[in-house]
Amino acid sequence: MTNSHDELFRALADPTRRAIFEKLCTGGEQTVGVLTAQARVSQPAVSKHLAVLKQAGLVLDRHEGRQTHYSAQPKALTPLLDWTNQMARFWDRRFDDLDDLLKRMDQ
Repeated sequence: MTNSHDELFRALADPTRRAIFEKLCTGGEQTVGVLTAQARVSQPAVSKHLAVLKQAGLVLDRHEGRQTHYSAQPKALTPLLDWTNQMARFWDRRFDDLDDLLKRMDQ
């Protein structure tokens, strides 16, 4: 895996960041204030989490006056989906091989 993959996984490893990302995915673009009210953590903490998500490419920010609006970038999850699919195929093959072995042992 590349460093960008590691960054993606690290960003999503934190439950508060996952919750913020999910809120942006389901609720659309939101301000820091709205996200803070929903996150039950301080505004500086939400801003730090958003910075990590932005660094990983999971959110974009848009400034409008004194407000910063954040939106989710679900396409940034593509490397995670690719890795998950790769691991699923790997384990499917391993279980198929085990099943074949057990069948041969039963004969």
